[in-house]
Amino acid sequence: MNPKLIFTFVLFFTPSALAVPTTQQEGADLVITNGKVITVDDGIPQAQAVAVRSDRILAIGSVADVRRYVGPSTQVIDVQGQLVIPGFIEGHGHFTGVGEAQLNLKLMPTTSWDQIVSMVAEAAKTAKPGEWIIGRGWHQEKWTSRPNPNVEGFPTHASLDAVSPNNPVLLTHASGHASFVNARAMEISDINRSTPDPPGGEILKDAAGNPTGLLRETASGLVHTGRGDPSRARKVLELASQESLSKGVTSFQDAGSSFATIDLMKQMIDQGQIGVRLWVMVREGNEREAPLLSKYRTIDYGKSHLTVRAIKRQIDGALGSRGAWLLEPYSDKPESAGLNTTSIADITETARLAIANDYQLCVHAIGDRANRETLNIFEQAFKANPSKHDLRWRVEHAQHLSPQDIPRFGQLGVIASMQGIHCTSDAPYVIERLGSKRAEEGAYVWQKLMKSGAVVSNGTDAPVEDMDPIANYYATVSRKTKDGKVFFPDQRMSRMEALKSYTLNAAYAAFEESSRGSLKVGKLADMTVLSKDITSIPEDEIPTAHVSYTIVGGKVVYTK
Repeated sequence: MNPKLIFTFVLFFTPSALAVPTTQQEGADLVITNGKVITVDDGIPQAQAVAVRSDRILAIGSVADVRRYVGPSTQVIDVQGQLVIPGFIEGHGHFTGVGEAQLNLKLMPTTSWDQIVSMVAEAAKTAKPGEWIIGRGWHQEKWTSRPNPNVEGFPTHASLDAVSPNNPVLLTHASGHASFVNARAMEISDINRSTPDPPGGEILKDAAGNPTGLLRETASGLVHTGRGDPSRARKVLELASQESLSKGVTSFQDAGSSFATIDLMKQMIDQGQIGVRLWVMVREGNEREAPLLSKYRTIDYGKSHLTVRAIKRQIDGALGSRGAWLLEPYSDKPESAGLNTTSIADITETARLAIANDYQLCVHAIGDRANRETLNIFEQAFKANPSKHDLRWRVEHAQHLSPQDIPRFGQLGVIASMQGIHCTSDAPYVIERLGSKRAEEGAYVWQKLMKSGAVVSNGTDAPVEDMDPIANYYATVSRKTKDGKVFFPDQRMSRMEALKSYTLNAAYAAFEESSRGSLKVGKLADMTVLSKDITSIPEDEIPTAHVSYTIVGGKVVYTK
């Protein structure tokens, strides 16, 4: 007989062996027992069992300690030695993007442009006349060979035109900071050789001055797909929630949604259709946000399933598409130092709005120039408002820093909201883009930031990367690329530092450390059970672990 079943049988049918509560009110709703429980709480760092009543943790301790909370209707799960940790918190992802990725062409696994063209060709065979073919996840630096012909390593649209002449095609870069379109899409969107580059963007052109199909940064906004089906929007959120829970993520920090999307999130939470907890950054622009921020500020709505208390801005692009804003030009493109995608004046105004409405300000900054300018904006706002303390404003990504700016994170109390998986994913081309000296001094410098006193939180930037916390955790502790090389090993996190960055630090970065991020009596009963102890098994075995259970508010919402 299955040991789990034996244990449950004993609990329910031999009450003389247990200290069973005398009334149902004293009993737990759920008991997780016989595990290795790592709490990320200094009070009780490790235990064997957890008891839950309603949506809160009732008790933590040994199997014997917790056994007395088992009542006649307590659900008991014997995890048979598996690892129990606080639920993973996705510290920076794009919730609707995760859902969209389930509906569109999945280009992340592709290793060549020819593969992508073949996928588009297959989709075009079944697409309705004029229907858009949408995909995301390609990355030119991960192809085994450069397409021919190419401009700056990017293909030209003729290859897509040949397989999809009548259906417009939009293929978003893995980073989300560039896109590729075919001729039909450019025709619909009025993009041609005379179309000017928008502020903070670029339409890549060939030697003859014709658009290649590659759109950098804000130029992607020139494409008009006309998508807006309400049923699709609902499906996207539902799929995103399911994907999160299947990966052991119990809270998701959404890096930018509209007020309309937030309204829909609220409706679906009321209807029980979103199971993961959401912490949302508003991303609408100053003019639209100014009159609505106070109305939309929300803390722990729907049994702590929705909080809206942050604003998202983007000051530069991504390194892969050479859109990150640098202090010095790119090593592999000396004529460019990247792109400033939102003006300093505009973000300075956002800072004023954030302070006035008690919102966190979260700024996407990847390049060293982008990070410096962002820290300058933050510092000026803090000095102008000396009565405001513990604001926990955030730099999203903080990937490439000048050594002069690293200490400023700790000094200013700015959160470095980073993504471990970006380090190992981007490493193969970081030195090519930045040169060895800049890369060593400031690329993904987790230890340097922590030593400055900064809080570093973790996430995946899904769907830029897969939302898999285990792969991300492995990248954080190993910094090992696919070819086995380790990218500046002195900046690796320890196993416990990495776990904390993905739980308690991420909660702190959202003002939620009092309710989640660690397993402690009175906190929300959000837990993830893993098949292997990722804190102690040999490093290269970490990727073989999987999520066995995801528990949100004491309810099992996913099991493998």
